[in-house]
Order: sequence, then C-alpha cells, then structure tokens
Amino acid sequence: MKCARLNDRTIHLHTYSREHYQFLYEEAVKGHLFCAHCGRPVIMRLDILQEPEFLHREKGDFSACEEACHSTSRKQEAKKEDYEESGVFRLPKGKAISADKSPVLTEWQPPRKINPGTPFLKKPEAQHLSLFPTIGLNTDQLQAVTETEGPLLVLAGAGSGKTRVLTARAAHMIEHLGVSPENMLLVTFTTKAVAEMKERMANEYGLAPQHVGRLVTGTFHSLFYKILYHYDSSKWNGDHLLKMEWQKEQYIKKALYEEGADEKEFPVDQAIQQIGYWKNSYLPGERIPLKDEWEKQVYRLYEHYERQKKEHGQFDFNDMASACYELFQLRPDILEHYQTRFTYILIDEFQDINPVQYKIMQMLASPEQNLCCVGDDDQSIYAFRGSSPSFILDFQKDYPGAKTVYLTANYRSTHPIVSSADLVVKKNKKRYVKTLEATRDDVQHPVLFYPYDEEEEATMVVSDIKEKIQNGARPEDFAVLYRTNSGGRAIYERLHQSSVPYTADRGVQSFYSRRIVRQILAYLYVSQNEDDTEAIKHLLPALFLKQSALNTLKALSITEDCSMVKALTKLPDLKPFQLNKIKKIVPFFASLRTMKPVEAITFAEGKMGFSEYLKKRGNEGNKLEKGSDDLRDVKVVAKKFKTIPDFLAHVDHMRAAEKNKTAENGVQLMTVHRSKGLEFKTVYVLGAVDGSIPHDFSLETARKGDETALEEERRLLYVAMTRAEQHLYISCPANRRGKTAHRSRFLQPLMQLNKRSSLHK
Repeated sequence: MKCARLNDRTIHLHTYSREHYQFLYEEAVKGHLFCAHCGRPVIMRLDILQEPEFLHREKGDFSACEEACHSTSRKQEAKKEDYEESGVFRLPKGKAISADKSPVLTEWQPPRKINPGTPFLKKPEAQHLSLFPTIGLNTDQLQAVTETEGPLLVLAGAGSGKTRVLTARAAHMIEHLGVSPENMLLVTFTTKAVAEMKERMANEYGLAPQHVGRLVTGTFHSLFYKILYHYDSSKWNGDHLLKMEWQKEQYIKKALYEEGADEKEFPVDQAIQQIGYWKNSYLPGERIPLKDEWEKQVYRLYEHYERQKKEHGQFDFNDMASACYELFQLRPDILEHYQTRFTYILIDEFQDINPVQYKIMQMLASPEQNLCCVGDDDQSIYAFRGSSPSFILDFQKDYPGAKTVYLTANYRSTHPIVSSADLVVKKNKKRYVKTLEATRDDVQHPVLFYPYDEEEEATMVVSDIKEKIQNGARPEDFAVLYRTNSGGRAIYERLHQSSVPYTADRGVQSFYSRRIVRQILAYLYVSQNEDDTEAIKHLLPALFLKQSALNTLKALSITEDCSMVKALTKLPDLKPFQLNKIKKIVPFFASLRTMKPVEAITFAEGKMGFSEYLKKRGNEGNKLEKGSDDLRDVKVVAKKFKTIPDFLAHVDHMRAAEKNKTAENGVQLMTVHRSKGLEFKTVYVLGAVDGSIPHDFSLETARKGDETALEEERRLLYVAMTRAEQHLYISCPANRRGKTAHRSRFLQPLMQLNKRSSLHK
C-alpha cells in the first residue's frame, strides 16, 4: 500500500517528500502508523530491492485495504498534476510566490543489477597432485611453487590462492628439495597470517612439527626486533618499547607545550601518523620534503619526540626497521651473518611493503637473490603507511632476470562480482595488465542501490540483512564496508537498535566522542542546563578560552550567584573583543533551548561563531576525517529528532554503548582497509559517491595533476568488491552529509555496460 494514517493525517508515499521516508519508517516502528482503510497498525518497508510501501503488521487478507489505497492514490495522483512542491507546501501551478525555483523531490529509484562485462567461460582446470597428495594446484600456482631459484614475482589476484602458494612453496622446498627450514625466511604483515601458514603446513602438507617450528616466520616488526635484540639485548628489549598510542601522545603533547601550542586544539593523532609515515617512507639520513607550515610544525614535534625517546632509552615500532637498516649499514659482518643464514626469502603481501622494509629485504637476499615476492599491485591501499605499488611495478628493474608468474583465477567470488571488480580496476593506468577470472558463475549479480541519504542507507541494509537471516543466513556471513569510520556511524546505530548481533571496533563506536562533535553538542547541552560542567569544558575552546577558565567559572557561579554560562561574562582579564563576543553569545543559549536540534546546530554554527572557530583552527586534523565533516554528519542525524532533549538522549545512549563489547560472531562493520584479506558471503559497500569513494582529498590532488591518490582510491573499491563471495551490494546515496551527492566516477565502466539493465525490467 502507498497510503497510511499518521496523527489523523493520511500519508501518500507518491506525494510525500523522499527526505522524510526515514521519519515515516521510524514512526511505524514506534507503532504510530495505521492503515488508512481499516485502522490496523502498519509497518513501512524500506529495503534495497523493493519499492517502499506500507504493510499490515498482522498476517491476513488485506486486499480490500490495498484496493482502497490504490483508488485513493489514483485520485491523489490526478490532483498532484495540478500542483507543484515548494518546500513543505504544495502550490498551484502558475501561481509562483517566489522567484526561487522549488527543489525537485528525489524519487525512489529501483536498484540496478550489474551485468558482467564478458560471458562466463568455464575453463578446464588441470590439477597437479604430484607435489602433495591432498593439495591441488593449477598450472600457474604450480609454477609459482616450483620456481625456487632466483628472484620471483608472483602477482596474486584477489582470491587466487596466495596463501596456498606460499605454504606449498615452503613445504615443497623443505620436503622435496631438502632445504633446511632454518635457511628459509617467510615474512608477512600480521601474526594471524603467520599462525595460519604454520598450521596449514603442519595439517595439510604433513610437515613434521619440528620442521614447521624451525622455519623462520614472522612479521617485519618481529623479525627486525629479534635481530636488534640479539645484537644488543640491553637496549632493544620490550621494556623500552612504546607499545601504546597514549605513550607517544604524551611526548607529542610535551613537545606542543614547549612550542606554546594548545594540545587540545592540535590533531595529535594525525601528527603521530605523519611521523610514522616519514619513518617508513624515507631511509635514515634522507631529507624529508616538507610541503607546508603544518608539516614543518609536525617535523619540529618529530625532533622533540625523537629527543625525548633517546633521553629515556625508548623506541617505537617504526624505529625497528630504521635501526635494523642502520645496523646492517654499520656492521657488514652482522649483515653477512644473516645473509648466510637466510638463503631463501619469501615475502607475503608484497604490495604493502614500505621503502625501509624493502631495502632491508634486498640486503638480506644478496648475493643469491632467492627472493620470492607475492602480492597484487591492484590491492596496494596503504600509502599512508609508506607502501606503494611501485615496488611491484619496478621489480623487474630492480631484478632484470626475475621471473613473473600471474595468478588470475579467482576461487572466492562469482563471475559477475569478479568481472565487475576487474572492469573498475582496469581504469588505473599504473598497473600490470592482467584480467582476473572467476572459476564459478552465479545468477546473482552485484546490485547498485540508491538510498536518499546515510540514514536511509543504513535502514535498507539492515532490512536486507534481517530478511536474509530469516531465510537461513548467519550474521557472520555479512560485512558492511565504508571508506572511513565516520561513514559507518548510521549503520552502527541502526544495528545497535536492532536485534541483529554485530561486531565493530572503537573507531566507528566513538563518533559522539570526537572532539568537534563534543564541542558542537556542548552548545545544545548548555542550552538545556547552563551549569553543565562537562559541556562547558568542551565549549571553552570554541569561545577561544583556555581550560584553566573552567575552575574560575565554577567559583564565579558561586560568588556571583549565577549560572556558569552567565559567569562567562564575568571572567577576569578578558580582552575587550573577547568580552564583547561573549556578551553577544551568552543570551543565545536561551534561544537555542526550544529549537529543533538541526536548527540549533546551524544557529550555533553561524550566529554563535562555531564555524568561525573551525576556520581559525587551521588544520582540521586527519585529512580523511575533518572537523567540518563531523559537523555535517551531526546535522544529518540531528534531522531525525524534533526536540533537543530527544536528540541528546540518543547521543547519551550511543556514548554509553561505546563501552559495550560487541558480538564476536555478528555482522562485521569495518573500513575497507580493515577488510583486506577477509571474505564474506555478502558484502555491502556504503557511500559509493564522489567525496567518499573516491575521497575528497584524492579528488583535490587529482585536480592539481597528481592522480596517484585517485588510483589508490580505485584500488580501495576493487578490494571492497572482491571481499564478496556471492552477494555484493553497492550504495549510491543521493545525499551525503546534507549535500547532493554524485555517483562514484569509479562506477562509470559498469554503468556503460548496464544502461538498460534494471532489476525491475
């Protein structure tokens, strides 16, 4: 049905603003919507595949209601032709009251299936079982396993059996070629990958436990740590390691204090990330180019940070690689010892290696050059850590005699998914030319769907997940992927409100604890309680006051018998311009009290100077998640609530939920970066619009002529798509952060193939 009753008013979906569909959905959940014909409660269907409509909560024959609704809708449709929308009003055509053109309503668009670019051709797979009785290898995998001498690059596409090749290669060399496990080095990026490979070699290949135990495996950090510890155990031991972020933050904050900067207004986390990037991207002694004033300031903090570590005899994880490189440079005898020890080196996830790590591996591999590197240039997505696809692309230059093996058979995903992902990534210019091919077909095609905004997007996804679970799927079969943690805010909230188990990390759970979010919400909290100490503490920086003013305000509120807000005008030592600004702002808090939440935020942003504060902050912190973006995200969720108390109750509830431990076996919520290496039966990719995927910063650099970041963003979408085994849904919301959004340019190759394709045709 397309009509329902809400507060004694009949709602017709075809004349109701799409912007408010989410409101209707939530009113139905609360039990506030009723059938316009029989008066029984109805719910609203708002999902991916089917057009929105109202359904009776009860089971039964409601054909009479549906016919009555259909008849009423036809009459309304006829009337609609004589009217046009103007905001929340419907005006007769030809009687314009304003020169401004009314916004066109965003109509519901049916989802669109993505047809594969090429038909599926089942290729006969020749299985070679001669190496190990229970392990099958295709022709390319067998070549990668048996080419053991000299440099070898294995280009392993998504789902192509990379782990099988690595473990089979190591097992083959030990069991069939007589290579001693002590002379082999297998390096990867996670301890989980190390454990999985060892377990496979013991259980699937039948290697004796003593052989597996003697094989030298580990992450880059663990390898470098062992080398340094063996060289100087008094200096390089775990007691001196800065393991936690807060330890690094303490040193940065101390450096900020010495610089006379306000630590509460400086993006400390971004500075730590930038320092790590420099350490990983430049060899010791290399000059670091500083692009702007912010980087110059961070570099000064970097120097402070290094001095403080040295004074305390401490080191961090990134120091291990640089120190190991310097050790080999200064002590050729130690380098020679390890070169003799490791005659065969295998590197997993080679596309994620950084310059310092690569240089050390090259040093260790000399002079035999038995270096096997397994990776995929199309999955290089960690530029912020110093990695680059250039190490794969230039491997032949570094090792002119190297062999290259392509693993292009995908065993994970269906043909429609693999074909679609391949079409996307092929638009990149800097990559090896190759085509990933699926080994199985399916009638299920990837789907593009078009929600109104982030809130409706989350509702559609959760509705689809619930339906699939009712049909037998398990919660752990699903993953919801987003570009940055802020992109997962709405889906996290919707799952938290549902009965579906889910797992999410702190990055997405802590949205309402972000600095800018807390500061803008402080205006709303103070409007309801002018003595809210916690809120005023977050408000002070936005008023350009130091935190030390908080205790003074507490005292003044007692001595002057007034609220802490009123006490702001009585602070001593204020400069005239500060006092005038505060006197102007203080009365506005009473005005905020009865506003709608989104109106109050907009008012605080403009009339109360919060937007001015944001601009004067200068650098907004992490370039991926800016303070101004957080502000727009807050306004999106605030639009759902009619009163400030209702909105703040929601905020308080979600803040309390930050401490909750999520389910281990539930729907996986994660960024695309965190999903790399994982696979799920069903994957939802959120926010496939310009500004999200690709991110704004990559579009900015592309406009300046550098498409490096843009190509990495395209690889990110490729990684996201290839996590799906069977079902892939890509969301293209019409609005993002309160503004009109445009479908991701990365989807254009798929749209060209599917101009006439729709699920409803």
